[in-house]
Amino acid sequence: MRWLLDAATRPPIAESELREHFAAAFLQSIPADQLNQTLTAFTGMRLQELTRSESTLLTAVVEAAGALFNLSLTTDGAGLIDGLLFYIAPAPNDWAELDQRLSTLAPQAGFIAAEVTKDGTCRPVHTVAPGTARPLSSMFKLYVLGTVAERIASGAFRWDTQLTITPELKSLGSGELQNRPDNSKVSVLEAAKLMISISDNTAADLLIHKAGRKNVERTARAWGARDKRDTPFLTTREMFVLKGADYPRHAKKYLSLETARRRTYLDKVVAKVPLSGIAAWTAPRELDTIEWYASPAQVCQAFARLSKLPDKRVGEALSINDAGLALDKAEWPSVWFKGGSEPGVHDLGFLARTADGRAFVVTTLASDPETPFDTGRTASEQLGLTRGAFTLVKGS
Repeated sequence: MRWLLDAATRPPIAESELREHFAAAFLQSIPADQLNQTLTAFTGMRLQELTRSESTLLTAVVEAAGALFNLSLTTDGAGLIDGLLFYIAPAPNDWAELDQRLSTLAPQAGFIAAEVTKDGTCRPVHTVAPGTARPLSSMFKLYVLGTVAERIASGAFRWDTQLTITPELKSLGSGELQNRPDNSKVSVLEAAKLMISISDNTAADLLIHKAGRKNVERTARAWGARDKRDTPFLTTREMFVLKGADYPRHAKKYLSLETARRRTYLDKVVAKVPLSGIAAWTAPRELDTIEWYASPAQVCQAFARLSKLPDKRVGEALSINDAGLALDKAEWPSVWFKGGSEPGVHDLGFLARTADGRAFVVTTLASDPETPFDTGRTASEQLGLTRGAFTLVKGS
């Protein structure tokens, strides 16, 4: 925190210095240029109050440009920053204000605030386009986690089953497993926790491979997500190849095929493209054709189904990271989170339980097919809306 306050007085910060203070996975998802834009927006930031201090989490109120912001900072085991979020403290006072702010957040947005009933269904309290399927980005990992838990319950494998991190299953983007030695091992449980808590893409692909692509597809359909674009259910590596390797050749070929031939193309062609052949993209790309898709209502149902699984390890994975939402623990002792982002997509989904055992889901799906989001400011606004929504939905 001391370093961050100092750095905010002198942006831009050299990339070499940023690497000394931020985890590699963080800088992969938020590159140095983008991070410096955020620091520039908070130039002269001053600490007003430290509101929460734990071994790997600090939350604080800071002042910048005459306005007060909440700040959440998390660190990994090495003490490097792996999460940094700013959000404006005021939450919406009513649903009308939330709707108005949501309409300015993104040109395409969906929202749901709902109570999870005792029978495991969602009772909507307030919605915006709840039935429209939108890109999920890494939020698709909810369905992977559910499939893994169901396969374990059936006896197919166990949480302590070891997975081999082979070169062909390594992916890009957020995470750390891609940096481990080829053919090293990771347990199903560790992979699941990394997949959810830091959105580890290699962990997700390992688990899809172990649980079976078609089993993930069946789980998604059984839980209400029946968008035809989700079949075949892509791995993250496949998505990176289709959007980033010799684009748009692979994307056009894949989209020209029917489902069975798409599966063959993924196995015979896409799987053979090396990671070195993938180039990053910074503008929205194929958001309506190559992604994972569900509506806010379907995401709510996924959280509800996960909440009814008897295996406590599901909740362990989902409760590691709250994305800086920082709800009052006395009022909300349990918070589950999964989000997702890529250029033009920024999604946040939460399930939180009250002290008296009621469960609520708040999910925002935001997309812009033309312009990438300012990640810091979009996340800040979504968190503010989410905090307010939990207050409003609880009182409904």
